[in-house]
Amino acid sequence: MSKAFTKFFFQSDMLLYLTILFLVEFVRGAALISFLPIYGDKALGLDLDVIGAAITAHYITDTGLKLAIGYLLDRLSIRTVVSIGLLFSLIGIAALQFADIPWVFITAAAIYGIGISPIWIVCLTRVKEDQRATQMGFLYTVWLVGLGSGPVVTNLLLDFNLEITYWVMTGVALAAWVMSLFIKGSRSVHIDIVPFREQLAILGSRLKDMKLLLPGMVLQTLGAGMLLPILPSFAVNSLGMSATHYSILLIIGGGCTVVGLIPMGKLSDTFGKKWFLIVGFLAFGIILIALTQKPPLALALFWAFVLGVSYAAVLPAWNALLATFVPPGQQGLGWGVFSTVEGIGGIVGPLIGGFIATRYHEASVVGLAGIMFMIISLFYVFFPFRLFKGGEELPPVNGMK
Repeated sequence: MSKAFTKFFFQSDMLLYLTILFLVEFVRGAALISFLPIYGDKALGLDLDVIGAAITAHYITDTGLKLAIGYLLDRLSIRTVVSIGLLFSLIGIAALQFADIPWVFITAAAIYGIGISPIWIVCLTRVKEDQRATQMGFLYTVWLVGLGSGPVVTNLLLDFNLEITYWVMTGVALAAWVMSLFIKGSRSVHIDIVPFREQLAILGSRLKDMKLLLPGMVLQTLGAGMLLPILPSFAVNSLGMSATHYSILLIIGGGCTVVGLIPMGKLSDTFGKKWFLIVGFLAFGIILIALTQKPPLALALFWAFVLGVSYAAVLPAWNALLATFVPPGQQGLGWGVFSTVEGIGGIVGPLIGGFIATRYHEASVVGLAGIMFMIISLFYVFFPFRLFKGGEELPPVNGMK
């Protein structure tokens, strides 16, 4: 076990935070990737644009509250913020049993989105300055195992019984909330209390300095968001997959990402982040376009493998890069702001994806998302290399580096 692994995972309360994160992401993956699209389509007969609207409603509340949650985490106890948020999420999941009409379906998804952000932001603030990409790899391993196992388990259960699937999701959400009650009542980080307007000015200056990162922050979540409401139907209609095949595809893609995160994080720490991002985004785009050509099952599974490796190259490098722009002393607020910017694509993406799929075809959405990832890659080919060294290269802001 490496020293970085030991330091990260055995910090005070870190194992508890990561366990809660795993449970939260298990339910999120189950709900957004499998349950909401399949339940909305098969059980409720909803159009893909309505399902896309529900996923967008989830991201609106999730993203809209990130700034406020980051601010609260800088001032209130972790236990208070995380437990109240997860209680709302539990209520949202519980309300799905009454979601037999579209507006209830959309409202339940929106309420569910309230409690997702706090535990993620808490974990991000625990990442140390040294070996950022490596520790991001550890964190994303936990995140992806949860996010990936949720839809896999859900797909298998959906083939068996819809009601059991729902109660498994509700039970896991309940377990996450109960565990949050055992968090110590401490602040997220030791901070100097700075007026909110001054903090926003600091963060505004950081956003200005990192303005060339903003297209990637928005476009990558936009492309991913477009895929969410249509992935299950694309797998069935365009790739000819059964629910079991779809689960295997998710296991391969997610498994390769999980296995690759830590070594990719270490490599990007050693060799720099720029080309990991460029190659990763480019491969992602090319493979998505290749999937629209209706490849046979074996080739589709191979593309899932390559997608997983590409995602592993991008994730730790990208988030370690963002971490360098978070001002010291405002980590909760800083990650809240950056996550809000990234969340813009997540809000708009499902609406666009659901609309295009309803009017045209699911493959059109996948192809368009692929083009967007290729554009991100080409954009960063010409991105100034100096800024890939991170926020530490920028001048101090209001006396803070």
